[in-house]
Amino acid sequence: MKLRQVSDLSDFSRGHWLRELLCRGEELSHVQSSPDGQHLLLLQKSRPPTLPRVVAFQRHSIAGADLERSWQPPQPALVGLLFLQSPVVPDSWVLAVVWEHGRTEVWHFVVAVGWQLLQTLELCQGARARVVSVCSQGANLVWCEERPPLGAHSDMSKCAFRFCVCARALEVGEQGVRLGTARIVLHNSPEYQVLASPHHVFLVPAAAGFATTSKFLLIWHPEKAEFTITAPSAGFIHSKVLRSSSESDFKKLLLGSVGLLSGFAPLDIHTSTVSSSGGLLLVSTKGSVSIVEPDGTQRHVFDLEGGPLAQGSLVQLKTFGSILACVLAGVLYLVDQNSGRLVEKEVLSMKEVHFLESQGEEDSIQLLSQSGIYSFSFSKPEDSSRPEPCLVEMVFEEACRYYQRRSLSSSKLTVEKLKKGGTFQAPVVLAAILQHSLHQKQKPARSLQDTYAKLLSTVNLELQSYMSLELLKTCVVCAPESEVESYCKELVEQEVSRILQSDMDKDNLAYLNSVFASFPKAAWKATRSCLQLQQNGDGLLVARATPEVWKKVLCQPQLEEVGQNGMVPLFELICASFLRFKPKWLPSFVELTQQYVSSSWPYSSKEGPEGRVPLYKRALGVLARKSKHGEADGEMELELLLCSKRPKAVLQALHLLIHLKQWQRVVEVAEKFSKLSPLLNKEIFITLLAEFAQHRELDPYLDRLWPLCPAELTASDILTMVLQHLPHSQEDPVPFSSEGNQLTVGLLKPLLQRVVQRPSVQDEMYSDALQSSTFPPPTPPREH
Repeated sequence: MKLRQVSDLSDFSRGHWLRELLCRGEELSHVQSSPDGQHLLLLQKSRPPTLPRVVAFQRHSIAGADLERSWQPPQPALVGLLFLQSPVVPDSWVLAVVWEHGRTEVWHFVVAVGWQLLQTLELCQGARARVVSVCSQGANLVWCEERPPLGAHSDMSKCAFRFCVCARALEVGEQGVRLGTARIVLHNSPEYQVLASPHHVFLVPAAAGFATTSKFLLIWHPEKAEFTITAPSAGFIHSKVLRSSSESDFKKLLLGSVGLLSGFAPLDIHTSTVSSSGGLLLVSTKGSVSIVEPDGTQRHVFDLEGGPLAQGSLVQLKTFGSILACVLAGVLYLVDQNSGRLVEKEVLSMKEVHFLESQGEEDSIQLLSQSGIYSFSFSKPEDSSRPEPCLVEMVFEEACRYYQRRSLSSSKLTVEKLKKGGTFQAPVVLAAILQHSLHQKQKPARSLQDTYAKLLSTVNLELQSYMSLELLKTCVVCAPESEVESYCKELVEQEVSRILQSDMDKDNLAYLNSVFASFPKAAWKATRSCLQLQQNGDGLLVARATPEVWKKVLCQPQLEEVGQNGMVPLFELICASFLRFKPKWLPSFVELTQQYVSSSWPYSSKEGPEGRVPLYKRALGVLARKSKHGEADGEMELELLLCSKRPKAVLQALHLLIHLKQWQRVVEVAEKFSKLSPLLNKEIFITLLAEFAQHRELDPYLDRLWPLCPAELTASDILTMVLQHLPHSQEDPVPFSSEGNQLTVGLLKPLLQRVVQRPSVQDEMYSDALQSSTFPPPTPPREH
């Protein structure tokens, strides 16, 4: 990294005063440059005898009127300085100065004239409103304002939801500046800091907010009129489209998620800003830097050195292309956002520094200090797709976490200590093997110790898989849009296969959930491939998955690991894929899974997946969560109940068919499943006998029903059940009814004859003894 001075501040108007203000760095609360880099705005804190003020400095000593505004408390304070593009003149901009009471001054700089006030506008509609945060999103101003309660002595703690988020277009034209109609994006909300990316607005809870509302972030998508609620650390994401203004109420937005959100820990946010890619960069009090994407997902980027951050410590963040620049305690960190790798670390000799915009240069960073403006140029590696340094570094970082968790010592283990060797040899050995193997194609092979060579032969296949996966990821990033889909399919298949060969812990399950949500079709094809699902010659579904893969599929995490954070187990994910892409196969898949369970775990074992919730019920749960239901779903419910072959499920399916009056299928199910067990046979026959007594729909099938009669039922039992289920009539019974739907003895006669003529159960029990040649049997010989 090369340091180069771009300016000594002498090319700025009033450069000596600018240098003097920068030397008193503790008085500056904000430094901002214009989009063209020709103007600097400095916001100075209130420090007696000076008043708080904002001052503008022009580069190249451009002549003209200066911009300097100060205010005397309790006058409304300055809330935001926003540079807005002017659609009339290309590459031109205006400056919006927003005050706490909503008054907005729009300034424009004209060469040789200086700063001119174009117009003063009132942003808020209420006289008592107070702006607490403001940002610009495209041509719109978005702000969070406080609307105090009407009562002068109202308890403010009871009016926590007295804020609202509003948006208003600011149009700059030849005729002047005009404000569009104000619209309320979210009302009755807690206090939020609004941060805008090109297409989204992030709502970050204020530090002084209530604990109940500081557990999640909100992301507003203006083009879709949609809000995303996300608790990134817990993996919870929920989106809701606001179809009308009545739905923009904060409490209505959270309706349905309050129970889940209440169990989460409050967000840990020390510093927040928006990256150039449109994500939200967050720094926790522990020094962990992460990015929240517009879809609500969170990705860890880097951990700052030095441990927990002090409450007043200043952390500055800015992105330049794919590089994240971070300044903390006089140290500049340059981190690759994509890999999380530390590219450069530089100790700065400057006391106070501020990031500036780099005009069209993604590989340079501009810093403002009291002695001038400096540019840091960093060169990207020749082959950035090669993962050698990143992979070796990851080995030591993972080893640090592994050993630290198992260490009884309070001293922190660092990568530098591991690299020196000593106590822990495993990461050093693995790093040496990786460096040897990864450089083999570029350089002549170096000799390895015998022990290393043996270990290399053991991990060689895993290493090849990793390299092919990294190459595939590079192809996805560099491929044209027409080829991305095919690469994604292959990438998803490799990732699903890899996870099914690993331990199914909470992190892997959360990753699989995101893969199935982002690439549903590719994940479905990968699942079919991993389970080796196909139809045989008879049209039956078969699976040739290994027992290890089946165990991962049937793994059911603890209840506290799923549900609250939005994750679902892998079996449910696969069932949802079947319902979406191949619904006819779902009952066969559940049946195959049950066959594996019955062969691997004892019946009703608490250790097996059937010991908690039966698999058919888990599949039915997936079916119930479908957003749209049709006739096909009713048929699928029947198939899932029947494929389980469980007595309760079969009887439930039988009752469903009776309710649907599908008598042909009722009889077919009765004939098929009565053979499973005598107890189920009896339950089925009693159910159908009760239906027979009530109506005449089963009369055409009596010759198929009577053979199902259990052997232990007597004629007396049958008549008792029939009488119990006869329909109740309002009129007195008559001998000969004209309706023709009454039960007659003639209909029961074949069944009664069958029961009377067959031998009784007791006769069958003693038939062998009665047919013996000698009775009683001879006495067995005694042993002497």
